Amino acid sequence: MDDRPQKAHHAKQAGTKADRKKAKHTKNQEKNNPKVKLDLPIAFTFQNATRAAKSARRNMDIGEKKLHVPQVDRTPLEAPPVVVAVVGPPGSGKTTLIKSLVKRYTKHSLTEIKGPITVVSGKKRRLTFMECSNDMNSMIDIAKIADLVLLMIDASFGFEMETFEFLNILQSHGFPKIMGVLTHLDKFKNNKTLRTTKKRLKSRFWTEIYQGAKLFYLSGVINGKYPNMEVQNLSRFISVMKFRPLVWRNTHPYLVADRVEDLTDPDVIHQNPKCDRSVTLYGYLRGTNLKNNTRVHIPGAGDHILEDVSILPDPCPLPEKERKRLDEKSKLIYAPMSDVGGVMYDKDAVYINVPGNFTKKSALGVRGGDDSDESGEEESDQEPAPHGIGEKMVMSLQDAKTTLASQLEESDFQIFSSSAPVRASNLSAPTESLEEDDTGRVRRRATFGDEDDEDDEMDDDEDDDDEQDGMIDSEVESEEEEEDDEDGAPRRGKALSKFDTRNIPKKGDKDIVKDTDQDVVFADSDSDLNDEDFEDMVNIDGRKKSGVPALSDDDFSDADESDEIEMAGEVAWKDNMANRAEQMFFANRRINLMSLIYNDLTVTPEQIASGDVDLSNGKLDKDSEEDNEDDEDDDFFKLSAQKVAQQPKESLDSTKEGYEDVVLDEWDDEQTLNSIRNRFITGNLDGDQQENGEDGEAEEEEEEFGDFEDLETGEVVTTEPVELDPVQAERNAIAKRKEELKKKFDAEYDDDEDGPKLDFYETKKEEINQQLMLNRAEFEDDDPQTRAMVEGFRPGSYVRILIKNMPCEFVENFDARYPVLLGGLLTSEEQFGFVQVRIKRHRWHRKILKTNDPLIFSMGWRRFQSIPIYSLNDGTRNRMLKYTPEHMHCLATFFAGIGPIHTPNTGFCAVQSVAETGNSAFRISATGVVLDIDHSVEIVKKLKLTGYPYKVFKNTAFVRDMFTSALEVAKFEGANIRTVSGIRGQVKKHLPKPEGAFRATFEDKILMSDIVFLRAWYPIKPRKFYNPVTSLLLSSKANWEGMRLTGQVRKELNERAPQKGDSVYKPIERKERRFNPLKISKSLQSDLPFASKPKTLNKQKQQSYLEKRAVVLEPEEKKIYTMMQQIHTLKNEKNRKRKIQKSEKKQAFEKKMAAIEAVTKVKDGERRKEFFRKEGKRAAYEEKAAQGRYAKKPKKA
Repeated sequence: MDDRPQKAHHAKQAGTKADRKKAKHTKNQEKNNPKVKLDLPIAFTFQNATRAAKSARRNMDIGEKKLHVPQVDRTPLEAPPVVVAVVGPPGSGKTTLIKSLVKRYTKHSLTEIKGPITVVSGKKRRLTFMECSNDMNSMIDIAKIADLVLLMIDASFGFEMETFEFLNILQSHGFPKIMGVLTHLDKFKNNKTLRTTKKRLKSRFWTEIYQGAKLFYLSGVINGKYPNMEVQNLSRFISVMKFRPLVWRNTHPYLVADRVEDLTDPDVIHQNPKCDRSVTLYGYLRGTNLKNNTRVHIPGAGDHILEDVSILPDPCPLPEKERKRLDEKSKLIYAPMSDVGGVMYDKDAVYINVPGNFTKKSALGVRGGDDSDESGEEESDQEPAPHGIGEKMVMSLQDAKTTLASQLEESDFQIFSSSAPVRASNLSAPTESLEEDDTGRVRRRATFGDEDDEDDEMDDDEDDDDEQDGMIDSEVESEEEEEDDEDGAPRRGKALSKFDTRNIPKKGDKDIVKDTDQDVVFADSDSDLNDEDFEDMVNIDGRKKSGVPALSDDDFSDADESDEIEMAGEVAWKDNMANRAEQMFFANRRINLMSLIYNDLTVTPEQIASGDVDLSNGKLDKDSEEDNEDDEDDDFFKLSAQKVAQQPKESLDSTKEGYEDVVLDEWDDEQTLNSIRNRFITGNLDGDQQENGEDGEAEEEEEEFGDFEDLETGEVVTTEPVELDPVQAERNAIAKRKEELKKKFDAEYDDDEDGPKLDFYETKKEEINQQLMLNRAEFEDDDPQTRAMVEGFRPGSYVRILIKNMPCEFVENFDARYPVLLGGLLTSEEQFGFVQVRIKRHRWHRKILKTNDPLIFSMGWRRFQSIPIYSLNDGTRNRMLKYTPEHMHCLATFFAGIGPIHTPNTGFCAVQSVAETGNSAFRISATGVVLDIDHSVEIVKKLKLTGYPYKVFKNTAFVRDMFTSALEVAKFEGANIRTVSGIRGQVKKHLPKPEGAFRATFEDKILMSDIVFLRAWYPIKPRKFYNPVTSLLLSSKANWEGMRLTGQVRKELNERAPQKGDSVYKPIERKERRFNPLKISKSLQSDLPFASKPKTLNKQKQQSYLEKRAVVLEPEEKKIYTMMQQIHTLKNEKNRKRKIQKSEKKQAFEKKMAAIEAVTKVKDGERRKEFFRKEGKRAAYEEKAAQGRYAKKPKKA
């Protein structure tokens, strides 16, 4: 073993290190020999001018092919996972491929594939694998969200219809990246057949995608997975794949739900199992920013409005530290629907699913066994890290030293900023004691265990107050507040905590008290201060609080006598304390203006004024009444809505600071207003420059040599402005404008000699990137809550979306194998109307499409059924078509309901049914793009009215049977008509009898037998039918059926198509027309030339010679003639039968000869082949013999 040679080191030829070494080597060469190019210039030029020109043209062609319209890439810095869809017919290896890739990335073996599976594939990339079933709904939804498609192809069978159907769906909704994967190659036993099959499938794959599309080959399955090397090569191509933003996804937010939960109250479900549910969807946000309270569409479940959106911690985060390669701890997997990892994140909880009895010791033991099996390395002394977040959380819980109850006992809570912390162990539940007062009323007193001690402390505090002669100390004040709180009496809340009581005038300080000589009366609490005390309060920051409304004496102690009796023994300042606290709290609480503006758009000013809105978060407080009933303590801090509603609308806004009249008088001064006039858009943008063309140089000179002050005398010397000549001023203005135009021209068209040369394409890309950077930097300094309200939730975030009023069937029939897509809608897409599209029947669809037959459209996020009307544009009108053309586009117009109004150039595809009917035909019926959207549409149908003349004059005729009333005739007065012979005419006036008859004029006299036609156009209105596909609400997702076709209904009812009498093609029977002979007068005949004279003969009155010599047979001759006729008849019959027999024999003989000839041809071919084979061998032998290869060797003597 020691003699074995060591493995040679191979330097890297590609990668970061190789590039760095190559650049360093080139730099060293140039440094050591900088004059190489100068000494040998011919060594660095092209050798062939023609070849160089061809190479340059080729490079330019390749560059032009790569050009595309630059688009804004709105992918965030922390991009969401890339959606990798594995698509293919059943049995093509989709599940096996996903298991192999997940094992490659995370070392985790999946048992079942359900829903999206997110893994960390690199330092800056995550992948979400989704398996697409053969269902048409799933194929359509996956095509709208997939970034990369792995198209599985069974090489042993070839391409199937599902593959081409999915490709056509992709072409309609934006073509993402596609990589083909050939499987089942192990079924080929012959290598030649395998190579031929690969070549044929690759050629067809390139025809459908593009020349050079990547096609992978996966051989047989080993232990339920594909070979590691092949999977590794595939994963490398996936990791370096670059994605171009698609137009639809680049303008709409969307989310692929990886978890769905029902938050409906179980009691409500128990009472009404069919009630609407509150559902939460979890997933990574993609596309653009998603704002709260927007309308979204869930394909298969309809339109909904977002009730709440919140950001959750990323369950599958990227590595935090920048490292050269991905650490094993960072190779995470998140697949909640497949129960991988055992962790489910919620807004206020984390759910951990652990199978069986889980302990730290058993988990680490199993992990060590797995590691030894996988890698074969020896176990280390250190404990291995837990696999997954779930195991880590469970281990941390098992390592806890104390219980939750003991931690709660030791924890403390500070209710107010000025109060001491309160511990749970020091609190005890109050007991109830019944007491009867003087009036006979029974009152319930809440007594505590330490009530006596608190009373003593209160007495001591009162004595201290008396001794200190009314001086307020902050420490004593805080103790009093604590005692008041423990006795159940109100204390100073958050609204009054903003004031600094140290600035309140103390007793004896007469200089501080304004406009009064009386001493300040101090009370036991801040609530007992009078109006003057409130007016003199200041904020902690030193500003005077002048906006607080003064409390009148009526608010303090205008109570009834019965109240005074009940309050016997208590302090008088407690009277009407709740109302005063409410007013102070309403006056001083903070209002979140951002929340009021952006959070809930349905909040009205009346609701804000009435107190129905929580001013801290801007949301409508719908459960305020229920909260007031449940918790009486909230009444102390919450303002009653009824009281706020009773306040006058013109009352003082206590949320704003007051203004003094002296400060406001300043803005009445015209000079003050003129000093800031130029700082607004309506002022002069050039500052003091006037509009009369005064140039900037004169202004600078005026500022430089303008007013100055004599420091000795203090006199201000003012320089008189120099008045320029009007001609000179105009010249200066023109010169200044020319200079500005030249600078602008130079900035646009002069290239920087030192900078890189950018073409138009690069310039546009640079402009887009700069604008994108500006947009990103706009909100970088704002906090996440403000950004979410103004900008919306950014893509890449893992969000929790709450949707209410979801149909119960969505939860009851939920199946994780079918994707749940949530797509955001723009404002323009929430309208309704008619959509005009350009459509073409797919060439593989068996039948042409008929007008008014329902079709299922996939447009945008939606799948819906509608009734289209096909038409063609004739330049002036849209003419209705009964059927779609065979091999050309046409127009289609259909009603798009609420929502599917999309911008022009939006692609779509159409199918007749999404249900699995077992039909092997191609399911894509048509494809096309949106052309126009409108609330009205004009489609006309050709209408031909016929009439018959019953009186004919020279150029006038009376026509009947075309109209039924005089009103219809009046409607068509002046319309153009035409006869069968092509004579044109016009409708004039109606006739009194018969009803509907009219007088018409023609350009020539018509005949009574002519038929008169009137060609008109009848408007057609599409039917307002919009039926969304709700496949996710069914238990069997692939059996959704909408409106059936007319042919399907007749087939199920066993009825034949009705035949209209007017639509039946009858045989045309034309009677022979007999015209009267032309009569020419004798005088006219005499004037005509002989060639034009009628050649008529008079009828003979006498018998002719032939009539006189007629031959009459004798009876004997008649018998002989009859016999000869009979003999000829028999002879002709025998000849006919003989001819038939001869033809039959001839056909049999020809058939026999054809069979013999076929056999002879085969044998002749074999003999010819054998002959030429022998001739070829003989010729080859002779040729080799001529070369001496087969010459006889001379015998040895």
